[in-house]
Amino acid sequence: MKTRLVEKALEEGFSKARVTTPDAIPQAAERLDAFVSAGMHGQMGWMEERQNWRGAPDALWPEARSVVMLAEAYTPDYDPLELLEQRDRGVISAYAQGRDYHDLVKKRLKRVGRWLLDQAEGAQIKVFVDTAPVMEKPLGQASGLGWQGKHTNLLARDLGNWFFLGAIFTTVELEPDAPEVSHCGSCTACLDICPTEAFPAPYQLDARRCISYLTIEHKGPIAPELRAKMGNRIYGCDDCLAVCPWNKFAAEARELRYHGGVGAPPLAELAGLDDAAFRARFAGSPIKRIGRDRFLRNVLYAIGNSGDPSLVEAARAHLEDPDPVVAEAASWARAQLA
Repeated sequence: MKTRLVEKALEEGFSKARVTTPDAIPQAAERLDAFVSAGMHGQMGWMEERQNWRGAPDALWPEARSVVMLAEAYTPDYDPLELLEQRDRGVISAYAQGRDYHDLVKKRLKRVGRWLLDQAEGAQIKVFVDTAPVMEKPLGQASGLGWQGKHTNLLARDLGNWFFLGAIFTTVELEPDAPEVSHCGSCTACLDICPTEAFPAPYQLDARRCISYLTIEHKGPIAPELRAKMGNRIYGCDDCLAVCPWNKFAAEARELRYHGGVGAPPLAELAGLDDAAFRARFAGSPIKRIGRDRFLRNVLYAIGNSGDPSLVEAARAHLEDPDPVVAEAASWARAQLA
C-alpha cells in the first residue's frame, strides 16, 4: 500500500513522498520552546498559542499512526537574485508569483487522501498545508524527505530547496522511512548572503530580522536600521534559498500556475494601488492576505531604497495616508531620496 501511495502522490503532481510517525520528532518541542522563549518568533503569537501541539504531533491527533510528508516543487524559471539589481521594481518572492499554494497543495493532498481511504476501510485522515500547528520541516526531515539546512528551510539532494510541504495524518499504519541527515557540510552560503544577518548561528533563525517575516508577518513600522537592508524586496525574500548549491539538482515545477502573473512590477505603479485595485490585482495570490496598507508600506521602503529621484512624487502622494504607518513610510522614503 505504501508503494502505491507514493506512486499516487507522484501521479497527482507531488515531487516526492515519504512516511514517518507522529512521535518521530521528540527534539522539536525543546527547540521550539527555546525559539519562542528567546522572542525570535516576533509578532507571530500563534506559534506560542498552540505550542504544545506544534511541538508534539502525536498530541495534535492521538489516533494518528502515520504521517505522509509530501513535497511539491515550485522552482522558479528565473534567478531571483538578478531582480535585486532593478531598484525601480519590487521583488516578490518566487513562491508568491502565481496562485496561492495553500489551495493547490491542499486539493492534491485531499485527492491522495481519498485514494488512501478507498484502500483502507475504516481509515481516517487529516490534511495540513502550513495553516495548522504542525511542524512540517522537522517531520519532513524525520520522513527522509530532506533535511533542515543552515537556513532552517528543508532541502533535498534530489529537489534543491524550492518546494512546498504538505502532510497527511492517518490512522493507517505505514512503514516509516529512514530520517535524513544534514548534507550542508562546511557551506555557509545561505548565512553569508542574508542582508539583515537574521541567522545568529547555523540552523537558527531570528525571525525579527528576516525580511520574509518583516514584509509579511510584521505589523507596524519596521526598524529604520533594517529598512535600508531590505532593498527592493516588497514581499518575502529568496536570497538564502537562491544561493543554495543544492539547487543544481532542483526539481522542475510541474504546476504552471506557480509561475507568471506577478513578476517584478514597477514601484511607481504599485504605489498607485488603492485598496480595491490591490485586491483585484492580487486576487488568488498569497500576497492579498497582508492587505493594501502593509504591502504599500513595503513598497514605500523600496522606493526609499531605490535611489531614483523620479519616485519622489510616488512617495509624496502618501504623506497624508489614513494609515499612519503608510504615511510614516512615505515620509521616510521621501527623506531618503532627498
